[in-house]
Amino acid sequence: MVLTLVAVLIGLRLAAQLLLNALNASEVRRHAAGPPPAVAAIMDHATYLKAVDYTLAKLRLGLLEEIYESAVLAAVVFSGLLPWLYAPFQTWAPDRAWSGALFLLAVGMLLSLPSLPFDWWGQFRLEQRFGFNQSTLRLWVTDKLKGLLLLLLIGFPLMWALLGLVRGTGGSWWLWGFALLFGFQLVMIVLYPKLILPLFNKLAPLTEGDLRTRLLALADRTGFRAQTIQIMDGSKRSAHSNAFFTGFGRFRRIVLYDTLVAQLAQPELEAVLAHEIGHYKRGHILKMLAVSAMLQLGGFALIAWLARSGWFNAAFGFPPGVLAPTFLLFGLLSGLATFWFSPLLNLVSRRHEYEADAFARNAVGGAAFVVSALRKLAQKNLTNLTPHPLYSGFYYSHPTLMERERALTK
Repeated sequence: MVLTLVAVLIGLRLAAQLLLNALNASEVRRHAAGPPPAVAAIMDHATYLKAVDYTLAKLRLGLLEEIYESAVLAAVVFSGLLPWLYAPFQTWAPDRAWSGALFLLAVGMLLSLPSLPFDWWGQFRLEQRFGFNQSTLRLWVTDKLKGLLLLLLIGFPLMWALLGLVRGTGGSWWLWGFALLFGFQLVMIVLYPKLILPLFNKLAPLTEGDLRTRLLALADRTGFRAQTIQIMDGSKRSAHSNAFFTGFGRFRRIVLYDTLVAQLAQPELEAVLAHEIGHYKRGHILKMLAVSAMLQLGGFALIAWLARSGWFNAAFGFPPGVLAPTFLLFGLLSGLATFWFSPLLNLVSRRHEYEADAFARNAVGGAAFVVSALRKLAQKNLTNLTPHPLYSGFYYSHPTLMERERALTK
């Protein structure tokens, strides 16, 4: 019964993904020959056609990847591979927290391998074709190895601690487990830009000059006291651009991609920064942390309930009541359910984007530079300007550019 339900859920999600992909591709092609009038104000015709080609190429790759990932998930779940991998760990150290953590780590590493060809193709074929790839094979491999090392150094002790809580806290372990994981995330918000991000990118303070003066004046004017403004060498991997801030309290720092600084004029960079500040001033960071906390707490409660049940682990060939397999199965299968809630989460995220845009408009004295920055970023990143509404509902955490312009210029 359980395996039948999982098979149905895998099939339903894949069918929905294929339908959404087809609807979006059809919508993009429908507008290719005659784009909406508003598009002409954003992109010239040649750039628009290139954006159409880029969107369709990504959709084709995404279609193959979704089919492939569903097939891999079905094979892993139904083949008996996972219990076979678990048996040696049980033999070495039955029901020990460290062996359970090692099992989760080993399976996680193995399950990451099937996606590598798509990752490579997306970077060195698709992104290369459209002029976005700046990475080298050596850098790509180095990034993967660094990620693996971090998984060993951080992920393994964290999982060991989570599984070890069961012995010390009994039936309430899931409350302590939630507190441990959420507390770890809060700590990483502060430590990530200091310890993890520099392992992958170089961060340098924004040099003295008009731009730095302008951005710091905006931060002061809006009551956003940042520790520093830094430039990140995002161009060594991609021509795509971005900006963000990390940390909280006195640990806040603003990070701008070097590609963003190269693409936008100073007033437009000010508008982009004002948008990021808007997320903070409107409380979006704390709200999303609260949502994350509630989802994590619910997830831990569900894992605890499934682990106590006699049927869940057994349905997949694992001994009942053992926590490590339950963690693994939950991680593999939860996406089959959460996929259907993504439009709701995206709806919340879009509302936050509208609010941050409005804050930026007010902070820089009008919508002109906000709109100008958004248009330039759409041009440089070959953004899809005509997504199907259902597709954007499931996959877009931001409103479309034309939706944002309408809201800004009301």
